[in-house]
Amino acid sequence: MAFPKDIRVIDCMMNIPTDEHNVAGYQSMATMQRDAPGKSTTMPAGYMFKNVPNIGSDPAKFVENMVAEMDKYNIAKAMLPIDNALQYPESLDRFKDRFFCSVTINPILGMEEIRRIRRMKKEHDIKALTYFPAASVPQVALNERELYPFYAECIDLDIPFVGNVGVPGPRFPLRTQKVEHLDEVCWFFPELRFVMRHGAEPWEELAVKLMLKYPNLYYSTSAFAPKHYPKAVIEFANKRGPDKIIYAGYFPAGLSLERIFTELQNVPFKDEVWPKFLRENAARVFKL
Repeated sequence: MAFPKDIRVIDCMMNIPTDEHNVAGYQSMATMQRDAPGKSTTMPAGYMFKNVPNIGSDPAKFVENMVAEMDKYNIAKAMLPIDNALQYPESLDRFKDRFFCSVTINPILGMEEIRRIRRMKKEHDIKALTYFPAASVPQVALNERELYPFYAECIDLDIPFVGNVGVPGPRFPLRTQKVEHLDEVCWFFPELRFVMRHGAEPWEELAVKLMLKYPNLYYSTSAFAPKHYPKAVIEFANKRGPDKIIYAGYFPAGLSLERIFTELQNVPFKDEVWPKFLRENAARVFKL
């Protein structure tokens, strides 16, 4: 059960600062959330995180600083949103072997968005679609018809769909992210590889039941410090689901890699689970 230090980790959730607020570092966003809660920032759940990582104030060095942190903790690759990554073309070209990209979708755009996805797959070989249901405007739940073309497109492109489930951290209504919606999605689209993101709480036991039911349903640990990984998920990984749980962090949006990898040493995964959790499951599901 000892934490291994020789695995070349794949991290299925990172972000690079992009908007005008971020030039002062991600730490400033947490401060703005505290001082101006009505002001929109790219970190709408800043109130949930303490000691938000600061990767510097020079945008030209954001990627370089992130890669330096990745090297400290043996992270071989990390997934970034493509729109986020394209704002740093020179840096991403320099470190192209360290990142793979996803497309964050807006289902309301319909075929316009489908065509953008196809273009991003052709031009940048995107490896996933991602979606934050509670933050969609208007809100679209995971089992609603607006998303069905996107599920079908994932099957055609042979890429997974990564969606937030559980009570959202930002102060948005939760109805769109109920884990029960996935029962319908996985039944209609048995070929779809669906990766749950952001905890599934308070329905983590239902998430486990559905993973037992559906072969192509997975769980990633994004946005959760390891000491808060749900007990049901840890037990599932150690017993019937070692192939279903995927490591994802939340650096630098809310969690430092130092905190994540320090706390990981206390997670009671079995020895045989660690390689799958830290690398092998992601490599298989995202076809890396």
